[in-house]
Amino acid sequence: MSFFWGGNIVAIKLGLLDAPPLRLAWMRFLLGGAVIALWAWATGRREGFTVARGEWRPLLVLGLIFTAQIGLMNVGTSLTSAAHGSVVLNLYAVHTVVLAHFLIPGDQLTARRLAGALVAYGGIVLLFVGDRASEGASLTGDVLVFLSAFLLAERQVYLARAVQHLDPVKLLLAQATIGTALFLALSAVLEPEPTRWTARLGLSLAYQGVLIAGFCFVINLWLLKRYRPSALAACFLTQPIFGVVIAALAAGDPLTVHLLAACLAVAVGIGLSSR
Repeated sequence: MSFFWGGNIVAIKLGLLDAPPLRLAWMRFLLGGAVIALWAWATGRREGFTVARGEWRPLLVLGLIFTAQIGLMNVGTSLTSAAHGSVVLNLYAVHTVVLAHFLIPGDQLTARRLAGALVAYGGIVLLFVGDRASEGASLTGDVLVFLSAFLLAERQVYLARAVQHLDPVKLLLAQATIGTALFLALSAVLEPEPTRWTARLGLSLAYQGVLIAGFCFVINLWLLKRYRPSALAACFLTQPIFGVVIAALAAGDPLTVHLLAACLAVAVGIGLSSR
């Protein structure tokens, strides 16, 4: 999962060459929702298709957080480089540890975790300030992805609590359904440019929709039901490293000193803050 998620920003960046950010999002989650629905039907999880009266509110809140997070990620990625986006987005693991201290009982922010958070945030400051000349990168795009990472952390904590009493299929389908509907409406109003139907776009959507929004989302919920969010963060400390390497190989992003230093700081920060 860490490897696959590491390449997600790169897949988005390549897809953005053929479709605008909000349209790319709804196409991704239409595909991802179909994969989740087929998985639920094939495994006999039919209860996930019905929603009780008291479940509408938490599912709606989750869907809105999800839509805002993905929207910021796609728009931010369209304005910065894939390598920058990968490093900044994967800061969510540190955000998760900080948020869990306030929202998850018993998940305390120790001195070691705080030190890890400071190391990781220091790496992002270095990236923001020192790597502005990197080709394709922009402060605006980096800031939008930073906000997306914070919402992703909030969503992880929210899911960790919700999955204890709500069916995982409902949580997954709520995100896909609400996200698809909102992105479809917003794209119709805000994105007049045409879509280029290329093999590159097809591969990008398959990666984002089937692999990430389908398989990885299912495995992520399975893990969140069994482990605290801060404990899982340690498993993903390689994500920024994978993201930067894949961005260099697939998107041609340069590996600058500031980028590599920020990547290392985020990885070390995740490792420290997750212990």
